[in-house]
Amino acid sequence: MILFLFFAHLGIGIIITLVWVSREAGVKFFRFNAGLAAILIGVAFLFRPPEAAATGPGRVALAALAIAAACTAVYWATVGRTLASIRPAVVAMGVGAGVVALVAQALAVGLGRAVTVQAMTVASFLSSAALLGGACTAMILGHWYLVIPSLQVTHLQSIVKVHIASTLVRVVVVAAAVFLAIATWQPGLGPSFRYYITSVGGVFFWQRVLFGLFGPALLSYLTWETAKIRSTQSATGILYVDFFAVVVGEVLAKYLLLATRVPV
Repeated sequence: MILFLFFAHLGIGIIITLVWVSREAGVKFFRFNAGLAAILIGVAFLFRPPEAAATGPGRVALAALAIAAACTAVYWATVGRTLASIRPAVVAMGVGAGVVALVAQALAVGLGRAVTVQAMTVASFLSSAALLGGACTAMILGHWYLVIPSLQVTHLQSIVKVHIASTLVRVVVVAAAVFLAIATWQPGLGPSFRYYITSVGGVFFWQRVLFGLFGPALLSYLTWETAKIRSTQSATGILYVDFFAVVVGEVLAKYLLLATRVPV
């Protein structure tokens, strides 16, 4: 389930964040990322557990995920070629299906829990996909300056802004989820989340905070400052580390969700 959620969120995140990239990045950039997103969603299907389709929201999530992958594959096959008129509709359908898949996944995971917890899980999944997609797309776009040296640095600055925004949203969502978990705990419901994060087992939570939140917040700011002085190679190097930190943090977030039922 951890790998299923991770690859699905990364693939959907790439689809969504590609909308923010200028066409000047070139046909090959969009084709590469569309193919990568479709492959990641395909890998997610390979890791889907049997219980993924055991509920109504779970089945909706899988169907929407399949539609998102199909739309992405169609976009990959048509970008820079014929049938240009259908691409906006294909992109819109792929993004919409991806968002539906994220919401349905969250509802499936939080099924039977309080409405506030379900809503927080939805926010967690949406912000997770945005953070993963923003980090990955920014990293690849930074690398693309080696392919198109004449590409304006403003395009990298724009996607880094999106990445910084998604990081801030992710921090707010995680903070809200932790506050909700601690505030709504009642005696008799098992160990509290406050006890968990202060125990030995809480090392996973603090690693998640360090690598998945503090690390990307710092590194995305450093990338922004580096991009301002038009040092695209240095910015790309920082983005590689940033993406690794985001991946570690989001994998741990999926583990913590399944282990503690708190959508951090």
